[in-house]
Amino acid sequence: MSDDLIKAYSIIKRPILTEKTLMQKNLYNKLTFEVDPRANKIEIRKAVELIFKVDVVDVHTIKMKGKRKRIGRYWTKRPDWKKAIVTIKPGQKVELFEGV
Repeated sequence: MSDDLIKAYSIIKRPILTEKTLMQKNLYNKLTFEVDPRANKIEIRKAVELIFKVDVVDVHTIKMKGKRKRIGRYWTKRPDWKKAIVTIKPGQKVELFEGV
């Protein structure tokens, strides 16, 4: 593996597969990923293009606050994370999302 590919996989952590994201994929050609909180839009664009071999049209990022949870009598907080919604060129597909 090249250094660029290793860096790309460290930026894109995992795809987010929910009913809403699958509807966005089918209707608007948008893919949703959990990404490294330190990554910017340019790095996310390059990583998606390198990993999935698609042309990225637009990238939107959102910082998500971790939820407060209760464990017994104690309150704790899940970690904050970053979400990226990536729009790809019409007509292109990502094999990872096609079987879902």
